[in-house]
Amino acid sequence: MKAPLDLDQLQTFVSIADTGSFTRAAEEVHRTQSAVSMQMRRLEERIGKPLFEKDGRLNKLTEEGERLLSYARRLLYLNRETLAAFDDNRLEGTIRIGTPDDYADRFLPEIMARFARSNPRVELTVICEPTPGLVEHIKRGNLDIALVTHNDARAQSEVVRREPLLWVSSQNHATHEEAVLPMAFGRPNCVWRRAACDVLDRQNRDYRVLFSSFSATVIAAAVLSGLAISVLPECALRPGMRVLGEADGFGPLPDCRIGIMRGQTSQPELVDALARHICESLDNITVPASEEGGSFDFAGLAYARMKRTRPSQIMPGW
Repeated sequence: MKAPLDLDQLQTFVSIADTGSFTRAAEEVHRTQSAVSMQMRRLEERIGKPLFEKDGRLNKLTEEGERLLSYARRLLYLNRETLAAFDDNRLEGTIRIGTPDDYADRFLPEIMARFARSNPRVELTVICEPTPGLVEHIKRGNLDIALVTHNDARAQSEVVRREPLLWVSSQNHATHEEAVLPMAFGRPNCVWRRAACDVLDRQNRDYRVLFSSFSATVIAAAVLSGLAISVLPECALRPGMRVLGEADGFGPLPDCRIGIMRGQTSQPELVDALARHICESLDNITVPASEEGGSFDFAGLAYARMKRTRPSQIMPGW
């Protein structure tokens, strides 16, 4: 039987993928760069597959490297969960987390399940509000951590996930063919709304805002009923929605960047633990092609995905 994988090597491998650099990963795992390079050579020998390939002066993960990354994250998580189960000094207390409801629907089940299994003595208090409200809660000390939509103008969060921002309509209606496009958006300070309006204005498309709400449920209902078009991140797609692309006359949108904000807290160890679980959960989540018997029309999604490059895929040289 083959010897088991070395968890230290896997931790270094994941650090390289997360930081995008052998040098920064070496600092993170407290090893020299040559030691990190040696670890990766030994891991490649152990797997029997190349994990990195040259792309000019850069190194990127091979297809086998991408496959290993998913397994490595799961093995490291299981290792931490196992140790936590036998730790008499496990974390205790209450932590307050905030997130918009569209992120809550897609991400919170995975985040809460992972965190609760490793930290059964910690109580989670969850607030669902739009990003501007969560930013204010953080500033006022009402939240310990928040999962928000990153805003370059404020640079208030650490980006942990990127997704295409997509034009969406109903599969069963031709709303996108109307002369004056009916739109459903968040409130005027919503960054997705501003991005969509900028694109429509540049294209000289006639539109009117028919529905305005910070509720993801309201926006989705307007889209699915064929009353309006909207823009949503990939994670917020629902069965019955159609993704519109340039072939439909809709220009490309900037990526949606999801970030973590930390508040002032007397329990930084709880915030650090939850932030780590959030990152691991988001890495583990993919968007299904169908669910609950429904399906998405991905006509415009392939192009959006082609534009996106995951940070872990391109890394500076050794």
